[in-house]
Amino acid sequence: MEQSAAGRPEERRADGRAERSRLSRVKIADAVLSLLDEGESQFPADRVAERAGVSRRLVFHHYADMSQLVETAIARRLEQLMEQTRPLPTDGPRAARVAALTEQRSRILEWITPAQLALLRLEQNGDRIREVTRQVLDFARGRLAEVFGEELDRLPAERRTEVLHGLDAVTTWGAWYHWRSSGLSVEAATRTMATAVHALLASTDPAGPADRP
Repeated sequence: MEQSAAGRPEERRADGRAERSRLSRVKIADAVLSLLDEGESQFPADRVAERAGVSRRLVFHHYADMSQLVETAIARRLEQLMEQTRPLPTDGPRAARVAALTEQRSRILEWITPAQLALLRLEQNGDRIREVTRQVLDFARGRLAEVFGEELDRLPAERRTEVLHGLDAVTTWGAWYHWRSSGLSVEAATRTMATAVHALLASTDPAGPADRP
């Protein structure tokens, strides 16, 4: 009986080489992230190779240049962001939902800041960065729509879109970096985010008698 192609020794060897190559690429990209997390803003090939436990030659075997490597590492960090985002409450008191969301967002946005700053230093972003960034932003906006569905769903479609985009603007990295670079502590920036979210959600509340024209 003939062996299937997948069972042939040469096929198994090829699969093993492909897996080792993949693991080497991941190890090298993770070395960049490790340096990034330590506050490094430059990633010399020798330093990355030393951190990854590989040769400089192997770094450039897997990556055409350091820009491609840094881009791959940042895309990996953005993918990790989505993987570690835990579910949030979608019902219950508004204050509890706002607190849960802003605590999670502030923690993740602070963690992602070194990668975002490195991304800004790249001369141009490749297709993978653009695609992963789009996925992250869509994911974050979708999560807002779920958590605050009670408030958003009472609005007409156009107004709902406006408020959702407002919530998106004050809970993503651009706003976070503005607050932190303006001198706010993590705690103060988190409170500022919560204040902005509460203000936007308050605009969805039905008007009381005193508010009606």
